[in-house]
Amino acid sequence: MSIVLSAPATATAPGLLLRPWRDGDADALIEAYRDPVLRAWTRHPVTGPAQARVFLRRSHQGWAAGHRFMFAVLEKEQVAACVVLKDVRPGRPAAEVGYWTAAPARGRGVAPRAVEAVTGWAFARFAATGLTHLELLHQVDNPASCRVAEKSGYAFAEVLPARAPFPRDGHRHVRHLP
Repeated sequence: MSIVLSAPATATAPGLLLRPWRDGDADALIEAYRDPVLRAWTRHPVTGPAQARVFLRRSHQGWAAGHRFMFAVLEKEQVAACVVLKDVRPGRPAAEVGYWTAAPARGRGVAPRAVEAVTGWAFARFAATGLTHLELLHQVDNPASCRVAEKSGYAFAEVLPARAPFPRDGHRHVRHLP
């Protein structure tokens, strides 16, 4: 499945292109993960070529299986972020949206615009198979993720207790099918 999404340009930001990750994106992944902030929030950091290959292989496998869709988010042909739609299953009413933003793209509205693009696609593509809402989860000590959730129309639903591999309580935000 080859899906390409876009988020239009705004008065202050260029448009975004969202597409499946490609094998040629390995160097961009390694560069994005050099950021200690990104590594702090990620369970599986990409620290070199071997981890990049694993990341890309998992991405390709998720697309092929039809249950995990990882999008590379490009701004001016540079990797700016990643958005993933996880745990999509026919008959299951919920799936999860996750994301990360590369350091140079933070604070400029890239993540909310990319999450919005994937959210719209997810509802259009999977509502007929039973998808009714999406969840966005983050640790309580990550206020930037809380802002992204709110800007993307995901309402705060509850505090979740810490559970491995996450050491702190979390927030669950939900967005329902319009």
